[in-house]
Amino acid sequence: MDKFYNMSVFARVVEMGSFLAVANHLDSTVENVSKAVSTLEETLNTRLLQRSARQISVTDAGRRFYEHCTEILVDLEHAEAEARDAMPEPHGRLRVHSVPGLGRTHITEAVLAYRKEFPDVTVDLSLSQRLPNLLEDQLDLSIVVARTLPDSAYVSQKIGASQCVLVASPEYLAERPAPTRPEELADHNCVLLATVDYAPDEWHLQSASESVTFRPTGPHFGVNDMEAMSVALHAGAGIGLLAGFSAIDALRAGTLIRVLPEFHTYARNVYAVYLSRQLVDAKIKHFVETLKAHVGAKLDAYARELHIHAVE
Repeated sequence: MDKFYNMSVFARVVEMGSFLAVANHLDSTVENVSKAVSTLEETLNTRLLQRSARQISVTDAGRRFYEHCTEILVDLEHAEAEARDAMPEPHGRLRVHSVPGLGRTHITEAVLAYRKEFPDVTVDLSLSQRLPNLLEDQLDLSIVVARTLPDSAYVSQKIGASQCVLVASPEYLAERPAPTRPEELADHNCVLLATVDYAPDEWHLQSASESVTFRPTGPHFGVNDMEAMSVALHAGAGIGLLAGFSAIDALRAGTLIRVLPEFHTYARNVYAVYLSRQLVDAKIKHFVETLKAHVGAKLDAYARELHIHAVE
């Protein structure tokens, strides 16, 4: 087998931690993956991986070799791209997952812009609150909103950041005076959002000068979808946290009004997550750049318009 191929297989085994996962990703077999690693070990006359029935661990020599492999493979990819005088033109099928709130509008718009530039790519976009397993779900890339990402073999790039603001309908606020301090939220109906990264029973609010935790009590309406939350707030259900990218149009139109406008939640980052930094397909690279240009830029503009302070 080609030495560079064996090196790329070995790098993926280190990153994914499983011969089976790599075999599935490469549409190959466990036997072929194992053979690629064994061939490298025979050539180098050293053990790169320790194998057992339950797990694979990287030896010290394997870790050092992996670091060199990644540098060599990246250099090789760049050299090939320069030889072609351009990054390979994207083609084929791109399978993308996104959280629904961002996916219904901003990610969909980014996909359309991407397809306009690269019409030879078929894009399948799936929306779900559940954080997917890229290998098991056969996905190329996932777009998630989270304070931080759990440790994994995946590679992530930050696209932008999003904060939630407190909003209510004009009709609701006509019946009840708007609160002037966070503790006065206790006198209001609170609509609670419960998603992967939002705890419904605690609102962590920040301004330029203070941080406050408000815990809603009493009967309430809770929902796990940002769009449904918006519908409830427009209907006068109460006060709730809505992401800036979901609230911005309604705030501009006056169909929702910001409550306690000096406060917002801490930033949650928008990440593009994919399998490996090695030999990343051109269609993924270009799509990540499209996300940064279309989604990241808009999120930054919303934060400025909403006067959101960059509090970490």
